[in-house]
Amino acid sequence: QVQLVESGGGLVQAGGSLRLSCTASGRTFSISALGWFRQAPGKEREFVAAIGWILGTTYYHDVVRGRFTISRDNAKNTMTLQMNSLGPEETAVYYCAATTRPVYSGNINSSRLYDYWGQGAQVTVSS
Repeated sequence: QVQLVESGGGLVQAGGSLRLSCTASGRTFSISALGWFRQAPGKEREFVAAIGWILGTTYYHDVVRGRFTISRDNAKNTMTLQMNSLGPEETAVYYCAATTRPVYSGNINSSRLYDYWGQGAQVTVSS
């Protein structure tokens, strides 16, 4: 089992920045990738970014590429998402997720790949 706890988030004005963190515990040696998803009210959960746990290969949704940066610290079992130039449409609950399955570019953005989820962190961007 892997446990995930998010921190960060909050309220920011449009154009501002926020940082989210995710700390993993439990069988962290089995993790192959960590990802961030978000879900706005009335909408489906959406892939944001992911990172390979061993090599650190990064993946981004096109709408956040260039504005968001995902990183990880294996020694501390943490992952962060630096979010810049946020827009009101990005108001959502952001979830940290982990998978122990084989990952590749074709499946990394699918929520079905991830077996473990955090409780979510609210991000609100005011206009």
